Order: sequence, then C-alpha cells, then structure tokens
Amino acid sequence: MASAESAAQPNPPQESSAPTAVSQEEAPREPATPPEAAEPGAAAAATEQAEGEVQEEEEEGECGFCLFMKAGGCKDVFVAWEECVEAAQKEGSDMVERCHEATANLKKCMDAHADYYAPVLQAEQAVNERAEAEAAAAAAAAAAESDAEKKEEAVPQQAPPATGEGNKEEAVAERV
Repeated sequence: MASAESAAQPNPPQESSAPTAVSQEEAPREPATPPEAAEPGAAAAATEQAEGEVQEEEEEGECGFCLFMKAGGCKDVFVAWEECVEAAQKEGSDMVERCHEATANLKKCMDAHADYYAPVLQAEQAVNERAEAEAAAAAAAAAAESDAEKKEEAVPQQAPPATGEGNKEEAVAERV
C-alpha cells in the first residue's frame, strides 16, 4: 500500500534539515501544500522558493542580483569585488581604477562558470555592443559636422554692400 500512497502524492526532493525547519516556521504565513503542488515540478519550485527565503533571511537587504551572483560558483570572487567597491565608495576613490583587478578576476570566474552566469554575461555583451554602436554613431556625427564646418570655411562669403552704395541695377535704372 505504500506504493499507492506514494503514487497519489508527489515526492518532494530530499531537503536538508534547515529548510524543513524554516518551512515549518513559515507554515502560518503560507499554506502547507501550495496550490502549484498539483503541477509537475511544483515541489522543486516550492523548495527553491523556501531556499530563496532562507537566503533572504540570512542576507537581509541583499539585492536580487547579489543573491544570484553569490548562488553561483563565483561567490567568493564576487564578495571580494563587492568589498572592493564598497571600500572605494567609502574612501571616495575611483572604483574602476581601484577595483580593476577584482573586476577582471570576477569576469574570468564568470566566464569559467558561463553555464550559470550566462544571463549576466549576455546582458553585459548587449550593453557593450550598444555602447560601441552609440560611440561609432557619435564619432560619425562629429566627423560629418567637422566636414560641414570645413566646407563652410572653404566657400568664400560675399560681404554685404556698404551702406550708401546700393545695388548696381538700381543705379543703372536711375540713370535711364
């Protein structure tokens, strides 16, 4: 009969004791069985949600990006980069200059773990491509403006007639 009961209820993935304890503590806030549990993969989603809540409790005030970065294989490298950036902000120094090495290390690590960090790497590539396109467009516009200014300088400008001289045609018409 155990097999009939297990077939009727989805098998939750094995969890460590900590998330289970947190889930029991959170039971008053959320129903014991989420409505999504009837769907395939819902147990895994509920587990991920519970683990995400545990991480948020541990790292209160942590941004979603930071949580994502720390959940991958580059947690230590990211923390070192984050500490460098915070130190630069406190000192008022140039973050790019001060944290160049930490940034390079983080990029190398993310490239080594590209399977996890692919969304961030793709976003970075898109931003870089857009910045390069905008820089090229700005350079082309500046070159076109410079060319236009050079052409204006090359074309001699006629000076307006001096006051009192009038138009030659007017002078000829008066004589007639």
